[in-house]
Amino acid sequence: MMRSMVKWVGGLLLWAAVAVMLVVTFVPAFLDRIYYRGPHSDHFDGAHFSNPDGEITFTVPPGQRRGNLFYRFLFGRDDRPPWPEHVTVRQSRPPAHVAEGEMRATWVGHATVLVQAGGLNILTDPQWSDYASPFPGIGPKRVAAPGIAFDDLPKIDIVVVSHNHYDHMDLPTLKRLWERDKPLIVTSLGNDRVIAQAGVEARALDWGGVAEAGGAKVHVIRNHHWSSRWAKDRNRALWSAFVIETEAGNIFFAGDTGMGDGKWPLEARSYGPVRLAIIPIGAFRFYPGQMETGSHIGPRQAVEMFKMLGAAQGVPIHWGTFRLSSEARDTPPKMQQLYMRCSGLDPASFRPLDIGEAIDVSSAASPGQAVSAQARADCKPGSAALDALK
Repeated sequence: MMRSMVKWVGGLLLWAAVAVMLVVTFVPAFLDRIYYRGPHSDHFDGAHFSNPDGEITFTVPPGQRRGNLFYRFLFGRDDRPPWPEHVTVRQSRPPAHVAEGEMRATWVGHATVLVQAGGLNILTDPQWSDYASPFPGIGPKRVAAPGIAFDDLPKIDIVVVSHNHYDHMDLPTLKRLWERDKPLIVTSLGNDRVIAQAGVEARALDWGGVAEAGGAKVHVIRNHHWSSRWAKDRNRALWSAFVIETEAGNIFFAGDTGMGDGKWPLEARSYGPVRLAIIPIGAFRFYPGQMETGSHIGPRQAVEMFKMLGAAQGVPIHWGTFRLSSEARDTPPKMQQLYMRCSGLDPASFRPLDIGEAIDVSSAASPGQAVSAQARADCKPGSAALDALK
């Protein structure tokens, strides 16, 4: 009896060991994907894409461990400021179109903005799902409903998708949009293969590529980020920002990005004056005191980017919808407005919106403003004003 039990347990352990080895051997390869094949370039080595201005690194402060960070986030055992479980949203009902020459922007939430301009309706990184995750019910959960109910969306003509992270490329939403409106979906290299998994057609272009629809031109331009759907497929597809030329003016959408060398926003200006700049300000703090990361600009760099673009109007995005980092929900907009006050720019020209809020986009940049000594002091690292924004 004892021998039989030992033999049975030994066999079980052996098969368990074999199973573990098989998982370790085959699962990583299974999770890898080849989304794109093409000629080599300064940002593609034949297998993976990269940032030509330097790779993104994740720096862990002294005394911390990277594994501890993800363990704390996964199990909620950390000292992050609390987030609300639910935020009340007043949803908008946009018109079918806006008048000739007008431009209207509605923040739907996270990186999703409806821009109505030049007779066209344009969506950036559309995301209407409850979770930004490959597994429904698991992962970052939406704390605020979309600012426009999906059924209240006007017919969409153009969609831009910056990269394949789940909070930016939401396949269920893209499928609904495709089945309803058949919009032109523009993205960067390799992402069309991912989007095709949902039965949706997309046009994938390299940096410098352009697509046209309804009299508008969609330029795919460089930014500074990375991509992955399954960890092992890291950087198999490209990431990008966009400039959309319309009859009502140019729209700049930064996508999800770090600053990198800081030169790429100047490319957006080369296409002409920017009427609307859509720039991320959140998910910039993983450890106390962080002001930005290699892959995410913070409020300070967002204001710098807005100033570089010389845009007439800006909309801060990528905050307050999904909890992706360790800052409080309202830290990004508060910090962004602090930096606007010491920038010499009109704070109203680049102000945070409520989810669901719509604005008529200015056609000309506001005149500069004098900067007070107190504002300059508040923006210095270590100031009481910055320290208060945990």
